[in-house]
Amino acid sequence: MSPAGRGSRGARRRMHVRVRTARGRRLSSTRWLERQLNDPYVSEARRLGYRSRAAFKLIELDEKFGLLKGVRAVVDLGAAPGGWTQVLVERLGGSARILAVDIAAFEPISGAECLQLDFLQPHAPARVAGALGGFADLVLSDMAAPTTGHRQTDHLRTMALCEAAFAFACDVLAPGGSLVAKVLEGGTSGHLLAEMKRRFRKVRHAKPPASRPESVEWYVVAQGFLGRDAAASP
Repeated sequence: MSPAGRGSRGARRRMHVRVRTARGRRLSSTRWLERQLNDPYVSEARRLGYRSRAAFKLIELDEKFGLLKGVRAVVDLGAAPGGWTQVLVERLGGSARILAVDIAAFEPISGAECLQLDFLQPHAPARVAGALGGFADLVLSDMAAPTTGHRQTDHLRTMALCEAAFAFACDVLAPGGSLVAKVLEGGTSGHLLAEMKRRFRKVRHAKPPASRPESVEWYVVAQGFLGRDAAASP
């Protein structure tokens, strides 16, 4: 159970920690530090040895949608620092092939193969598919572009990553497979959503409790891949 459930009530009863602004520290940094110190997900991630609180987002999505049931091969895009990959190794054990990919370097995780590369480079999807060595049952994408503060620009950058993950998933997923990809508030663009609905039996949007309330991130969850020929169907 994630900190959003029974295990977090004790954390919520703790006294709120206030952080004083120190010389040389920006107000935004002070607010970030205060938020970290008072976040039950951060405390629980530290207690359980997860590299980031984001691990609970995958746990909650799995609890809601049953994403990891029967999975034998999975690709984790935007994996650094490795929280989602840790959950995959923990829940799938040695029964699945786990491939973690990110543009940033991150410490290897036992039980997973880790690749450092820019997934938007032309050669990258083929390299990841080659490393996978077969079909996947699940493609996860927590990829996020650096934010600019300009809502439209940030949305376009995030959608480009979502579209790249979708195109890759259509190439490597086995029939019946699933895709989870990060989007921003407002969900998937109309054209991309229509394409997803042509390729998958179910397409839904979700915001797991571990996603901060003030965050504009959501996830599109597409399940029941219909195969590479689905797009040609009338």
